Amino acid sequence: MAETIGFVGLGDLGAPVAGNLLDAGYGLRVWNRTVSKADALVARGAERAATPADAASPGGIVVSLLWDDASVESVVASDGFLDQLAPGGVHISMSTITPEASKRLAALHAARGSTFVEAPIFGRPEAAAARQLWIPFAGPAAAKERVRPLLDAMGAQGVFDFGEEIGAATMVKLVGNFMIIAMARSIGEGVRAVAANGFDPKATIEMLTQTLFDAPIFRSYGRALATGAAAPVQSAIPEKDLGLFQRTAALAGAPTPISGLLLKIVRAP
Repeated sequence: MAETIGFVGLGDLGAPVAGNLLDAGYGLRVWNRTVSKADALVARGAERAATPADAASPGGIVVSLLWDDASVESVVASDGFLDQLAPGGVHISMSTITPEASKRLAALHAARGSTFVEAPIFGRPEAAAARQLWIPFAGPAAAKERVRPLLDAMGAQGVFDFGEEIGAATMVKLVGNFMIIAMARSIGEGVRAVAANGFDPKATIEMLTQTLFDAPIFRSYGRALATGAAAPVQSAIPEKDLGLFQRTAALAGAPTPISGLLLKIVRAP
């Protein structure tokens, strides 16, 4: 029988990712700040944890999929979490956070006898349900080898190893999300210009995404925008992730004029 995995964070993405673990035969012990969000998984056989620490087990594996630096750090600092995970446990952080936060968290785990692996997710909830996620990950080699099968079980169609230096995978995630936001805003602007001039946005996007921009994400976002569907990035996520990207770049002295402009755009009413 597969081991029981702790899972913390059952939002729009966390719930289907956790559900994939149940489908793969893993036991699941789940916690979410809003208790009712665990109900569907509990009905399928998951155990409900009363606290984040209750989701962890000595030497076990716990996954977190939360909102930002503060939310992940709050869970790690919560009463008993690190004590319960040690000795030898692994925390897989799948949240979009800064490399700086990842490094702090890794140090906290190491000091208390457990290991931190970062494995942020590229993919929307429907991609998780279809097992079409892309996952970069980084951390100590032995811990990565241990958790690698779990990443497949959680819905990865591709896993990319960025070595042992913590922060590398979260940097990939921040850059990727910055590029997605820039791409979606550019397509939206182009589509509006085509329509305003009386031409066919759908035909335009079909041609461009079959030739110069032949990539799945251009096609999916382009079709959604060209047909008038809600843009996939219309949520609080772009502002949050652009802010994380800018903060990370600023710490290294890298200029961010494009993300700065995008941040002003997404904040506009």
